[in-house]
Amino acid sequence: MQAELIDIRNHMVRHAPFDDLPEEMLDRVVSGIEVSYFRAGAEILELGQSNNYLHYIRSGAVEIFRRDGELYNRVTEGEIFGQTGLMMNRTVRFPARALEDTLVYLIPYELFQYLCENEEFTDYVEIEDRSRLRSAVSRREKSNQLMTARVTRLIGRRPVTAPNTVRLQEAARIMTEHGVSALPLMDESGDKPVLCGIVTDRDLRTRALSKALASETPISEIMSTDIRTTRSTAFIFEAMLTMLHGNVHHLPVMDGDTVRGVVSLSDIIKHESQNSLYLVSNIYHQKDVKGLKRLSKDVPDTFVRMVNEDANSHMIGSAMAGIGRSFTQRLLELGEEKLGPPPVPYCFMALGSMARDEQLVVTDQDNAMVLDDSFDPAEHDKYFKALAKFVSDGLAECGYTYCTGDIMATNDKWRQPLRVWKKYFADWIDNPKAEALLNSNIFFDLEGVAGEVSFTEELQSFVAERASKNPRFLAMMARNALGRTPPLGFFRQFVMEEDGKHNKTFNLKRRGTAPMSDLIRIHALACGSKAQNTFNRLKAIAETRLIPEDGVGNLRDAFEFIAIVRIRHQALAIEAGRQPDNNVRPEDLSPFERSHLKDAFQVVSEAQRFLRFRYNAGAVKNV
Repeated sequence: MQAELIDIRNHMVRHAPFDDLPEEMLDRVVSGIEVSYFRAGAEILELGQSNNYLHYIRSGAVEIFRRDGELYNRVTEGEIFGQTGLMMNRTVRFPARALEDTLVYLIPYELFQYLCENEEFTDYVEIEDRSRLRSAVSRREKSNQLMTARVTRLIGRRPVTAPNTVRLQEAARIMTEHGVSALPLMDESGDKPVLCGIVTDRDLRTRALSKALASETPISEIMSTDIRTTRSTAFIFEAMLTMLHGNVHHLPVMDGDTVRGVVSLSDIIKHESQNSLYLVSNIYHQKDVKGLKRLSKDVPDTFVRMVNEDANSHMIGSAMAGIGRSFTQRLLELGEEKLGPPPVPYCFMALGSMARDEQLVVTDQDNAMVLDDSFDPAEHDKYFKALAKFVSDGLAECGYTYCTGDIMATNDKWRQPLRVWKKYFADWIDNPKAEALLNSNIFFDLEGVAGEVSFTEELQSFVAERASKNPRFLAMMARNALGRTPPLGFFRQFVMEEDGKHNKTFNLKRRGTAPMSDLIRIHALACGSKAQNTFNRLKAIAETRLIPEDGVGNLRDAFEFIAIVRIRHQALAIEAGRQPDNNVRPEDLSPFERSHLKDAFQVVSEAQRFLRFRYNAGAVKNV
């Protein structure tokens, strides 16, 4: 092959969709390429004209327009255009103009048809931008069995249940006879049996045998009534997340009001090679902080295994958050064993990524305490300050570093009664100054970890109702959210950091997932949603039609893709023995990732423009 053809080939093989072509196919295409040069402002393709070439940009930039003259896209080095017309009677549907001096490789129609014999090439050119991003996300989802297998696959027998009127001995006999470790209990007083409780082997040991209860004691005295369930249509990963979030080992599977069966921790572990549930189970067996610290060394390995099994970002984020919550819960238990029972009810509150179920391995601790309104600082605060310090120090031992901004329950300001928290939130919403907006971004992602979780549920409702009725607050939040933009320049080139140790990189959290979380949070507050997880917030937004349906889908796909690239970047660092971070170099990404990241960042840019328009963010002034 001649030197100039080798140069063309070496350039094309670095960019999708040519990076995945067989060598002989790419060689044949390169041999038939024609070269053309267009000066800035020159028309390359005009609407309705005949076109016989797929265009590949070697250098320069091109603007693509819709039929009405509206700008549709900008493409630059390594990208293609003109494919839509080639597939539609070779007639130009999207006009193209050189934005700057541009060198283009022209691939004749006959070679384009030859390329379309390759399925991956065809998939790439048949769909553009948002659809291509959706296809990339969908392909990852379909590759993971936990994402595609229904929870009913884990049910191998008819359900074994009992009336809630049976006695302890009878319940134990039924469980032994049928070889089950959990027994759903039914209220049969109405027209049809209704699930009202569940008892497990552990319940019989800890609540009955250890207390020497009589064999004729009603089972209703020891059964659990706060039951976590899952739908029969749910996927295995959804059941796994429910178990992680609720720290339960048995999950009734429901068809409406009918018990279809019960899945256990061991059932899911057989299908879940990452063992995040197994790790959570072990956390509660540790007797001290040293044991928790030893176990925390398994967290990075659990993270990497989930990544290598092609789990999606929601599964990974929820699993890591579930592990973090479990460490926190066990530390609270150990703290109460050391300090004695709490003098008044309290709730330990997680903030940020743990509250959103989006935690990864690079994380610090953000937490607070909500205390009962009977709290008296002089009488009670010594206990809660000591408990907060015990938990915070323990989390630091387990790898959850102290918050540099001091957003922790050890800070007196963030250890307050419920009524004070309501005053905080009311003031931040009604008087959105700079500090209030910063606090809103931090504290409006909140979740009860342990204790009286109803306190945080009350705060969630308070925030959702008050924020949705305050357009000025939403406008100020929107304006604040526009400060973090995606790292995509005018010519769809990545914009990199220019100094420090992260030179020539861009930060996938600060410039990707974080601005998306910010803008989605604002829309969720506007529609009065109490959801905390970003994907759940998008569901709530879709139900209110605040954003067009395709816009919600684009945001979901963009968030998933940016998050999974960030996750894979951290997993690769762990496997290589490096400290994981959020800064990536474009050259370390595959052509597939670079191409789809540009699509995803473009979605973020468009979503921020809509945010500015929707809440009139440009018109408000700082208070």
